[in-house]
Amino acid sequence: MTLQEQPRNPLHGLTLERILTDLVHHYGFKELYKRIPVRCFYLDPTISSSLKFLRKTPWARQQLEEIYVKTLEAQRRADQRMQNRTAPSAVRQTATSAEKVPLTGTLTLSKSRKI
Repeated sequence: MTLQEQPRNPLHGLTLERILTDLVHHYGFKELYKRIPVRCFYLDPTISSSLKFLRKTPWARQQLEEIYVKTLEAQRRADQRMQNRTAPSAVRQTATSAEKVPLTGTLTLSKSRKI
């Protein structure tokens, strides 16, 4: 199956390692343990030991994937809100006159994606 065949599946094309790495980078092992209380996130956590556990434990993998999807959705909503707030208006009112003056310069948003 190609990406075109599953356009609404946010997990399509992502490996478990990528999902786990992104979540660990975003939340950390301590927070992941709070969300999914499994020992591989608590006692001497590593990506490889967590991957071994998650591959053998379907319910834990499913919970991790659900957290990933919810985090993606929250990040997209936050990005959309940020774009709506920082969108520059085409014109501005000057303090000395009532005429409209076009804005000069550009506004750049850095899109650092945490996931």
